[in-house]
Amino acid sequence: MSKNSKLVYSTDRGRIKPEPGANKTTTSKGDGIVRIRRETSGRKGNAVTTLHGLEGTDTEIKALATALKRLCGSGGSLKNDILEIQGDHREKIAAALTERGFKVKIAGG
Repeated sequence: MSKNSKLVYSTDRGRIKPEPGANKTTTSKGDGIVRIRRETSGRKGNAVTTLHGLEGTDTEIKALATALKRLCGSGGSLKNDILEIQGDHREKIAAALTERGFKVKIAGG
């Protein structure tokens, strides 16, 4: 495709031009408190630690996710602004986030 092309949308690839500001999206959820929960529902009894309410840009949240996964020694993913880390690591994550300056609450049972 040439540089001077005016193509904006294609049926085989979708939108061609990136949305303005697509790289620097920030998430601002609620009251600024990160809620850490242990969930087992829908996971065949396996525990997953979820973090709700993380604020920052996408790159900051991804870097934080990598650091927390490395701290816990387990895998995880970031889906719909919710960070999931495999296993029950609530105390480790709460301590690490408070050191980084986040307000943390351990929610649920």
